[in-house]
Amino acid sequence: MVVAVAQHPWLRAYPPGVDWNMALPPQTLVVLFDQAIAAHAARPCLEFLGRRWRYAEVGAEVARVAEGLRRLGVAKGTRVGLCLPNSPFYVVAYFAVLRLGGVVVNFNPLYVEAEMAAQAADAGAEVMVTVDLDPVLPRVLALLGQGGVKQVVACRFADALPWVKSLLFRLTQRRRIAAIPAGDARVVEWRTLRNAPPLGTPAEVMPDDLAVLQYTGGTTGAPKAAMLSHANLAANLQQVHAWAPVYQAGQERVMAVLPFFHVFALTTVLNAGLLWGSELVLLPRFDIASLLQAIRRMRPTVFHGVPTLFKAVLDHGATKADLASVKLCISGGAPLPLEIKRAFDAASGCNLVEGYGLTEASPVCFCNPLVGENRAGTIGLPLPGIRAELRDPEHPARAVPLGERGELCLAGPNIMRGYWNRPEETAQSFTADGLLRTGDIGVMDADGYVTLVDRLKDLIICSGYNVYPRNIEEALYTHPDVVAATVVGMPDAYRGESPAAFVQLRPGSTTDVATLRAHLQTRLSAIELPRLIELRAELPRTVVGKLSKKELRAELVNRA
Repeated sequence: MVVAVAQHPWLRAYPPGVDWNMALPPQTLVVLFDQAIAAHAARPCLEFLGRRWRYAEVGAEVARVAEGLRRLGVAKGTRVGLCLPNSPFYVVAYFAVLRLGGVVVNFNPLYVEAEMAAQAADAGAEVMVTVDLDPVLPRVLALLGQGGVKQVVACRFADALPWVKSLLFRLTQRRRIAAIPAGDARVVEWRTLRNAPPLGTPAEVMPDDLAVLQYTGGTTGAPKAAMLSHANLAANLQQVHAWAPVYQAGQERVMAVLPFFHVFALTTVLNAGLLWGSELVLLPRFDIASLLQAIRRMRPTVFHGVPTLFKAVLDHGATKADLASVKLCISGGAPLPLEIKRAFDAASGCNLVEGYGLTEASPVCFCNPLVGENRAGTIGLPLPGIRAELRDPEHPARAVPLGERGELCLAGPNIMRGYWNRPEETAQSFTADGLLRTGDIGVMDADGYVTLVDRLKDLIICSGYNVYPRNIEEALYTHPDVVAATVVGMPDAYRGESPAAFVQLRPGSTTDVATLRAHLQTRLSAIELPRLIELRAELPRTVVGKLSKKELRAELVNRA
């Protein structure tokens, strides 16, 4: 099929050897995983703090855990929450759930109990898989009986470590280990689960079946679950792979420090890594010393991250010798400052390229070429099969000319089916002709490169994580002295953005900023805690009395 350059201006600058109009046949992650196991059975699959698993071992573990989950009642359509750090437990549980036709619901282990309970209830999660670390396990155990959670599977973190490190962990980290309740039939240990025989007949999984419920702020700022099918995720996997011809199946080693519960890592690190036969170097959390040690020890060839991650690597003295093995490096999750790109390129000898995506698109949609012109400050070009248009935000049926500002709207096989149980929000997030409204304002140049200039959403993107102002505002309102509260994003040289809270207290109150910070500590995760809290006699309001954010945003930008 001939595609008109006038309708798709990015074809003028498209990388050589990459076909924007390539076929993207619907597939399931289950079939792709089985193919990877068969093709790379003897190859290293996972490395976790010194312990390694081969593909054949991971495949066998998935089959046993899938049978164990089946005996717990997991079947096609069952929602299973994964509240886990990057670890072999996450990888095995993820593919075991998918093999049964179940639906993975990703939970951030940093969430406080109230946030976990709300998400579990909204998703209808019946089973939760977590780890025996404090405070994660107690928070997950508290969900039993709430919102339909019937079973908790508890993994002993030490069981995934090499035997010496496992012994030392048990001896030296007792305070971090949470007790797994004994005698409670609702709590099953991973050890028990994996002792089941291999799953006999897997469920019949189709490309259009739901695979993951991934929570996001969408275009309204309220957390909701994007429904990502097997076909959506498999298409994005193919799109990402086509964009990176340097990525050789069965030859790469991928640094997996981005958390898998984040959709960027789910696709570009976990799915793309394992389903193309790479070895994943798993880190359970970000610690710069551990990360640099792992880079020097394992010599990764693929290293995706968010801007703050690359800045931390630079700030802690990583040298060209340390990073010499890296050949593919994509930054996502937040805008990439030009100075970070230039410094990382100089330090590594690798071409760090900026991409763009959103949860509703599985998530990667744009990326600067790995071969071709990398236009700094832009998000690059649409990946194969993605149609991009800039539309008038007030009249989304109307496209704006090249060079003019408009809302970025997208179509492609990687776009979600909609929001879980939210038909109205789903309808609002698409144009009448079926394009996803991203809520981001951009400009497309004559060659199809897009520069983002503004955001319609209230969502704050902090180190690549979605932070919802409403959650922080509601936590502030639980303090009896708070009369009004408004939270906006403020420029942050390290995180991209950080939450800033402006608070009006009741007359005569003696509450101060330190008291409010202490109040928020138990109600919000660390990433949500405001970097700035300011007390104001009055907060800006619209003519109808509604709290207004735009004046506060402008004030913070002027300060910066």
